[in-house]
Amino acid sequence: MSRVWFDTQLETVAPFWRILRRDGVALGFTAHDRDLWFEGVSHRATPGMVPSAIRRSADLEADSAEVEGALSHDALSAEDLALGRFDGARVLIGLVDWETFDNHVLYRGSMTSISEEAGRFTAVLQSRKAELQFDPVPRTSPTCRAVFCGPGCTLSPARFTHAVKVTSHALAANAVMLDNPAPLALHSGGSLRWLDGPYAGQTIGIIAPGPAGLVLDRPLDRAIPSGTAALAREGCDRTLATCASRFGNALNFQGEPFLPGNDQLARYASPAQ
Repeated sequence: MSRVWFDTQLETVAPFWRILRRDGVALGFTAHDRDLWFEGVSHRATPGMVPSAIRRSADLEADSAEVEGALSHDALSAEDLALGRFDGARVLIGLVDWETFDNHVLYRGSMTSISEEAGRFTAVLQSRKAELQFDPVPRTSPTCRAVFCGPGCTLSPARFTHAVKVTSHALAANAVMLDNPAPLALHSGGSLRWLDGPYAGQTIGIIAPGPAGLVLDRPLDRAIPSGTAALAREGCDRTLATCASRFGNALNFQGEPFLPGNDQLARYASPAQ
């Protein structure tokens, strides 16, 4: 039988928040005056963190919520917020009994907008109902719609992922040179996931190889020490020719390269020459 919350005048209940970042880090917080450990996560006492009203509706309109609080822990530092470590993080908000550790999740969503000012941060949350606003019907395209080594592509990511280390870093060119066993040209459109260093846990896209190494799609404003470890994923230009010749995977090509375009459909009929 599920618990009925707030059915007595005195309750041993406190709100809790759990943040699941995309780099695999799980952070827990509670408005209680001491840390609470439950469901395998330590929820740190953060009395200054308060949730606003959580609006939930029965229709398809997305539920919304907002959280603001003091940057009282290193896990919620302004540096991490600026680096985007919390962008797109999953958030759970609920109630916990600090004696029995019974808990109930009231809200599930993700962080969509984060701002920091004068040592305080504000995060706008968006519920999963917002996913209903996206059209799931795929659009025709001459290039492949599947994510490389993802669903639909079927190629093994381990085959095209290499453990590498940084040998040099060019801030002006926003590029890094790696001791990569694979040719740099194969990494155009790929990604680089940092295993340590100032960007540990983050994934950055690769634009193309350049004179100073692999040019990244996101500015790097911190020096990357030589020997920093990362995982380099090769890329794909999403054309049928590449899919067939380089990967031998034309059977799983998720595109329509031979479909006539709109210019062909709108062309007027003309007599045969």
